[in-house]
Amino acid sequence: MTKHSRHERERRAADSERMKEVQSAWYGSLPAATAEAFTREVEAARARGPLPPPPDMAPGTLPNPPRPGREPKPPKNEQRSRRSY
Repeated sequence: MTKHSRHERERRAADSERMKEVQSAWYGSLPAATAEAFTREVEAARARGPLPPPPDMAPGTLPNPPRPGREPKPPKNEQRSRRSY
C-alpha cells in the first residue's frame, strides 16, 4: 500500500468534496424528467454489474489484427526444385 503525505491526503479529500459539490450542482440544474431518466439508467447499469472477462485466447494470438500493410508473409512452399551447380 502506498503511503501519502498529510498534504496529499488533504488535497485528495478536498478534490473529492469539490467533485461532490459539482456533481450535485449539475444534477440540480437538470430538468426533473431528465434527472429521473438519468437516475434510472445509472441504476440499470449498476444492476448489470461489470462486464465478463474476455475469452481466453490461444497462446501467441494477438488481440488485434495487424495494421494494413504489416500482415505476416505466408509460409514459403518448397515445391520448386533447387538447381544443383
